[in-house]
Amino acid sequence: MNEQYRLGIDIGGTFTDGILLNETTGEIRTGKVPSTPADPSDGFLHVLRRMLDDGQAEPDAVKYVVHGTTVATNAIIEGNLAKTAFITTEGFRDLLEIQTGIRPTLYDLQFQKLKPLVPRYLCFGVPERLDYRGEVLVSLDEDAVQSVVRDLREEGVESIAVCLLHSYINPEHERRIGEIIATELPSALCSLSSEVAPEFREYFRASTTVINAAIRPVVSNYLGNIQARVRRSGVGGEMLVMQSNGGVLTFEAAMDRPVFMVESGPAAGVIAASQLGETLGHENVISFDMGGTTAKVGLIENGSPRVTKDYEVGGTAATTEHGSRGSGYPIRTPVIDLVEIGAGGGSIAWIDSGGILRVGPRSAGADPGPVCYGQGGTEPTITDANLVLGRISPDYFLGGEMRLDVDAARRAINERCAGPLGMDADEVALGIVEIANSAMVGALRRVSVQRGYDPREFVLVAFGGAGPVHANRLAAELEMPTVLVPMSPGTTSAMGLLVTDIKHDYSVA
Repeated sequence: MNEQYRLGIDIGGTFTDGILLNETTGEIRTGKVPSTPADPSDGFLHVLRRMLDDGQAEPDAVKYVVHGTTVATNAIIEGNLAKTAFITTEGFRDLLEIQTGIRPTLYDLQFQKLKPLVPRYLCFGVPERLDYRGEVLVSLDEDAVQSVVRDLREEGVESIAVCLLHSYINPEHERRIGEIIATELPSALCSLSSEVAPEFREYFRASTTVINAAIRPVVSNYLGNIQARVRRSGVGGEMLVMQSNGGVLTFEAAMDRPVFMVESGPAAGVIAASQLGETLGHENVISFDMGGTTAKVGLIENGSPRVTKDYEVGGTAATTEHGSRGSGYPIRTPVIDLVEIGAGGGSIAWIDSGGILRVGPRSAGADPGPVCYGQGGTEPTITDANLVLGRISPDYFLGGEMRLDVDAARRAINERCAGPLGMDADEVALGIVEIANSAMVGALRRVSVQRGYDPREFVLVAFGGAGPVHANRLAAELEMPTVLVPMSPGTTSAMGLLVTDIKHDYSVA
C-alpha cells in the first residue's frame, strides 16, 4: 500500500511544532522542538526529520508541506528590511511621510509617528498623471524614470516599490516603470501597487506596496533556504505557506507577495479552532492561543473567522483595532481579525521603578527560555510561576523530553520578585499568573464585548503550550459556559495548516 502524508510545520518564538497526517490511514503524529532563532530553518528541518522518523514515512511519500511563520511580521518589527526605494507620481514624493494624520491617541502630546520604511532620499516622483477614470493626463516620462533607476543603482537599492496615482484603474504606467527597472536594474526586486494592492486611497496602497518591497528579499531568502533544504532531504511534495487570510499559497507566490504572509502563524490557530468547533457542533467560537511568547485571540461567528482589511503592523502592537489606528504601518490585505498581546509562557515577570510587579511584554523566548529549562535563563517567567504553583508537571514537559527545575524557578522568583516585594514565592507566583490572566481577559473582551458580541454565547477553544493552563480561569471571568481543549493543544496551530484551502483574494476597482 502506497501511503501518502501531509506535513504541517509552525515556527513559533519558543517552539517549532510539527504534525504529520497519514492520508491513507488517518493516523496523526505530532512533534515539538525548541525554535532556533539564529536560523529558523534548523528547527524546521529538525522537526521535519523527527516527524518522518516517528511516522516511519519515506520523504518522497509526503504529498505537501504547509508552513506557518511570523518571519514577515518579525522583519518589520525588528527593522530587518532590505534597502528599499519608492517611486510615485511627481509631486507626491512625501506621501509616505505625510501619511493620513490619524493618531492612536488624540491628546497625547508626546506621540511620535513611525518613521517611513523608505527614507526621503530614496523617494522619487516621476512626471506622469492619470485621472480618476484612468485617462492619461500626462504621459509617462521614460527618460526621467531611467534617470531615477540609474540613481538607485548607485545607491545599491535591493527592492523598489512603485505606486502611482489611480494606477488601480489603469496600471500601464506602473507596468512600464517595472519593465524599465527590469532592464536597467535587474538585481532589484520590483513591487507594483497595481499588482500588490489594486485599491483606491493612495497612502494605504503605497504603504502596503512598500511593506511588500521591504520584506520581499528577506522572505524570499528565508523561504528559498527552507525549500532548498527540504528538497535536499528528499521531500518532493508541494511547498505551501499560510496566509494572513486563513488560506495557503505556494512558496513561489509568497516570495512575490510576502505582505500576504504577515500574521501567517497566528491565522492557522484560528482556522484550527474553527474546524474543531464545527466538528463538535459549535459555530460561535473564540480561539485562545497562548504560546511561549504571545497570546492570540480571535472570534469565529457562524463557523467563519472574522476577516478585516483594516490592519496595522510595526507600531505599539500588531492590531486590527480602531482604537490603535495610526500607531503602525497600514496594510490593505485580508487579515484574520486578531488581538495579540505579549503574554506567553516565556513572558518575564519584573519589578518596575515604582516597586510594582509587572509581567511581559519581554519574553525569554527559546534561548535561554524560562529559568526552569536550565538553559541559562535568570529571569522568572509565567512558565516558572505555573511550575512553582504545581500547575505544570516537571516530569512530563514536552512529552517527557525536558525535565523542569522547580527549585531553580522558585529561587528566581524569590530573588527577582518575592524578595524585593517582601512576599513569599508562592504568593508572587500566583500574582504573576493573575496579572497575565487579567491581560488575557482584556484581549478576550476586545474581540468580543468591544465588537458587540456577548462572550457567554461563545465556546472558548484553548490551545498553544500554555493556553489550557489558563483557560478555565479566563472562561470563568467572562462567564463562558464551555471550554474545549484539543487533544494536542501544543500543536493545534500546526494542525490548522493542514485543514485549510489554497486561497486567493482579488480586488476590483
